Amino acid sequence: MKNCNEWDDLEKVVVGTATGAKIPALDKSLRTVNYADKKDISHIQCKNYPTQVIEETNEDLEIFCDFLKKENVEVVRPNDNNPNYYNYCPRDSVLVYDNKSYATPMPIQSRQREYKAFESHLKNLTVIPAYNNDDLYNLDCIGDPDVLALHEIAPSFDAANIIRANQDILYLVSNSGNKKGAEHLQDLLGSSVQVHTLENVYSYMHIDSTVAFLKEGLLLANPERINNKYQLPKPFCDWDVIWAPEPVDIGHYPGICNASKWINMNLFSIRDDLVVLEKNQHTLRMLLELKGIECAMLPMRHQRTLGGGFHCVTLDLEREQDVI
Repeated sequence: MKNCNEWDDLEKVVVGTATGAKIPALDKSLRTVNYADKKDISHIQCKNYPTQVIEETNEDLEIFCDFLKKENVEVVRPNDNNPNYYNYCPRDSVLVYDNKSYATPMPIQSRQREYKAFESHLKNLTVIPAYNNDDLYNLDCIGDPDVLALHEIAPSFDAANIIRANQDILYLVSNSGNKKGAEHLQDLLGSSVQVHTLENVYSYMHIDSTVAFLKEGLLLANPERINNKYQLPKPFCDWDVIWAPEPVDIGHYPGICNASKWINMNLFSIRDDLVVLEKNQHTLRMLLELKGIECAMLPMRHQRTLGGGFHCVTLDLEREQDVI
């Protein structure tokens, strides 16, 4: 099967854009999912991101695209310049597995049509219906990381709650993905695939700043959220673990921060011996190189501001297993 893990040889990928990025009106879905960690939201301004953020991010994304093309990867871009939220993180809205694509039932209502900006590149697309009634959202989550934003009324999840390891899928239960979402995904993928939930480690919100799969039997883990590998579901307890070092905090635009410092472990695999990593993360680079993984060190100046590193801003459409 193709397109079933995070590390096979990359052939085609969507890379996001910062053009048109905005913070929309704070409805109940956005308030609980994105800003549950903030009791006071009076400082959040619902408007377009600053021009400096947009321009510098697009410069960094172009450098990334040029690198991918030199690696013989086909790059496609979103085509909607006026999104409701943004087209910066295509990872969030679509899961690609084998020869199928799934537009996931994203809990933030303003984001539910983001897949439309690159829909023409999605094979065998299934759009999973989203549940948009306000009773999905739990206001008790505000200020309490132990209370999740989503009730178990209906399946609701971002594709970025998921990482793939062939027949095993790891699904983070968090503010952006409930247990019913994992159950529904299991039904869609069928009995040949096992969806494993990771629970009670991190509520805010996607999996790719907590765990990254590097190659068969090797993963990268965030030691502030995973105390030991036996917190992971059974199939991954025998894997070797690289414990992510303290990241170099590259900061964020004043007054706008949508990701923790751990977004700096958010890497993207071109193949199992080459990843793209934020250019200041040299301690992590050295650990990866010890495992035979080369690192392309590239800029992504506003990944904390916009809430997405190299894994977030991509959606791998085609990967081909390297058969020797």
